[in-house]
Amino acid sequence: MSEPMFSRTYEPSRSENNGCSEQRAAAGPPDWANLAVLERNAQPSRADLIPYGGTDDALAGERERSPYFRLLNGSWRFRYCESPSAVPEGSEQADFADERWDLLPVPSNWQMHGYGIPHYSSCPYPFPIDPPQVPANNPVGCYRVAFVVPDGWKDRNVRLLFEGVDSAFHVWVNGRLLGYGQGSHNTFEFDVTDALRPGLNVLAVRVYQWSDGSYLESQDKWRLSGIFRDVYLLALPAVTVLDAFVKTSWLPDGETAELDVSLQISNLSRAPSGGGRIEAFLADAERNVALAAEWPLAPSLLPGEVRELVLRKPVASAKPWSAEAPNLYVLLLKVIDGDGRVAEVKRIAVGFRDIRIEAGRMLVNGRPIVVKGVNRNEFDARFGCVTTKEAMLEDILLMKRHHINAVRLSHYPNDPRWLDLCDRYGLYVIDEADLETHGFHFVGDEGYLAKQPAWKEAFVQRARRLVERDKNHPSVIVWSLGNESGYGPNHDAMAEWVRQRDGTRPIHYERAYDAPAVDIVSSMYPAVGTIVEEGQKDDPRPFLMCEFGHAMGNSTGNLKEYWDAIYAYPRLLGGLIWEWADMAIEVPETSAAARKGSDPTAGFSTAGAPQENTGKVYLYGGDFGDEPHSGPFCLDGLLFPDRTPKASLLEYKKAIEPVKVISWNEGTGALVLENRYDFSTLAHLKGEWTLYREGASLKSGQLPLLRTQPGQRETIGLPSKAELPEEPGEYWLRIRFLLREGTPWAASGFEIAWSDLPLGSVSAVAPESPLAPEPPELQFAIDEGTAARLAVVRCKEDAFIFDLTQGEA
Repeated sequence: MSEPMFSRTYEPSRSENNGCSEQRAAAGPPDWANLAVLERNAQPSRADLIPYGGTDDALAGERERSPYFRLLNGSWRFRYCESPSAVPEGSEQADFADERWDLLPVPSNWQMHGYGIPHYSSCPYPFPIDPPQVPANNPVGCYRVAFVVPDGWKDRNVRLLFEGVDSAFHVWVNGRLLGYGQGSHNTFEFDVTDALRPGLNVLAVRVYQWSDGSYLESQDKWRLSGIFRDVYLLALPAVTVLDAFVKTSWLPDGETAELDVSLQISNLSRAPSGGGRIEAFLADAERNVALAAEWPLAPSLLPGEVRELVLRKPVASAKPWSAEAPNLYVLLLKVIDGDGRVAEVKRIAVGFRDIRIEAGRMLVNGRPIVVKGVNRNEFDARFGCVTTKEAMLEDILLMKRHHINAVRLSHYPNDPRWLDLCDRYGLYVIDEADLETHGFHFVGDEGYLAKQPAWKEAFVQRARRLVERDKNHPSVIVWSLGNESGYGPNHDAMAEWVRQRDGTRPIHYERAYDAPAVDIVSSMYPAVGTIVEEGQKDDPRPFLMCEFGHAMGNSTGNLKEYWDAIYAYPRLLGGLIWEWADMAIEVPETSAAARKGSDPTAGFSTAGAPQENTGKVYLYGGDFGDEPHSGPFCLDGLLFPDRTPKASLLEYKKAIEPVKVISWNEGTGALVLENRYDFSTLAHLKGEWTLYREGASLKSGQLPLLRTQPGQRETIGLPSKAELPEEPGEYWLRIRFLLREGTPWAASGFEIAWSDLPLGSVSAVAPESPLAPEPPELQFAIDEGTAARLAVVRCKEDAFIFDLTQGEA
């Protein structure tokens, strides 16, 4: 990973005169400002399937071990230009002299390395609203990198994939234009086979900071540009499993699952396939084969032919997948060529679970669930929109350890590795399309584009790319049509396409509220009284707070009241806190000017290193001279930017803990517990109690084995108040529930829940009843004679003055 932001100096003087020559304008609008062009020559979106060379590597699921995968990340040649007209002529050609260009790590955001400035906006567009036009002063990042294709790929079809480019890009290989893509958080795939040559190949990419697609990306985030996710090559055999769609359900006995797999087998060569077969194996966590199937490739596939194969088989005694018990199987799809050789092995993680909406509740595997979630932006204080697998895992572990069971990908598809981790560790995912037009609010109609027929395909494309890439992840339990984009026919078109493609998951979109397009009714930041009203409604769809408890400053103080209501009304599905972590940018602390003001480069040397390094500071909107900006509104997380938990996260953990102490009878010592897990009994926990006097432990004991069923209560015996010692002091009883055994996210003994019960005080001498003093005389008056309405309270010689307008003393 590269150095953090400003590892080199930002040069404001960079302009169109930096060695770039004018390019002749093409006829018609350019691709990046042309609604008729959403992509060029990009392959249809499909599931994330990596070809492996053998069964062991496929079972391991580490794509770097595949001989048919080549990551192109690294140090690329880079040139920043102020506009498309300033791009160096011929820079896409293989023989272009780029040795004087800079070096930039890929993936990265170029603003994090001194090219342009980071810009934080919660929703206002950073350019004039004139769709589909974007400013002529549209910065462009020109990238170049050389690579060699492995010898073993000679007879294979080679694909080039970009997992994330903000906001739009053209791509060339050896001077040949491969295509164009826009949609910053969507994967784009290009067939590069015919453009390759033996030996050294040159990849050139031209990234545009703004495109007409930027009108659909008005999310609350930092505006950062460039190739910010992985770039890699895949080598596919002549006959390949091009795509697959896995669906699961349960048969009436509740113990047998049904696996339903649709495969797209494609002949990518220029000749008919020469026989062979497809083999499928489903293996459990211990690599035991749960089912197997085989299809001969007869008759032969013609060049370019795509054939659909269907596997539908029962799996006896299948282990269900849920956020509490994320049991995973691996489906291996093996292509054997006509000579009996393994051409490829592809893998899909399978979790047996089904999702239904019934009687106002959301059911997973037939049981109602409660969503205890957060909204998460993909952001790293050091690297911007680039997130490492290590940082993702840190987030996963923090969520699991704080009882969070769901995450809304706000507001765009995440790095595919995030979903892999959610599958593995157990988090429900609300997977959201890369679509928000909130900035149109400032011209009077947030939903303006949702009502424009010319933008319909742009809306639907974002739903299509979301669903096709992520359709096989068991963690994805809800499709979301986007965020804060008003509501209009284009959303209905998205919902219609999603339902036709995948009827196994419900659809969410908050701005639709209770329109027929959605299966879940949702709202943002409702009051407790409002959700109680929702809980009382006779609507067959559940109600979800897709954002609540805005975690800025000292907020999130009344979470208990929300969760009391959620557990009181079955229709309330739960909620997701906005948001998971503060989005600030970490820079070296070199001077006060580096923290604030209009010069973001103050304190940085021309050599690219800080003049002195006395630590790190975090910057937010406006600190880089970015206008218009939303100031510190990005600092509204449950975590600080470095992932240190705030008190609000601990409050949330307490509010949603899965074991609730309902009551304790002082006379009998009877303790009533409630199991708030959705699937698990309490048998995996061990309970213990400790009696404290004046903070010192007096004695302790173990609770009996807990077998409380999910959603049920159990009464157990504890010491009663009569059994307290006679020593004077204040007494408390602490109850703790700990993991009996370790899990992938916490060690044995990890505290899951706790409760402190006040037992009162024992006094050595009975206190005398003091005589009640005479209360002082208070005088109260409202002074209407000033501009502000003042309330004056007088007590003897003191006077307290309150401003009734401002609420200040």
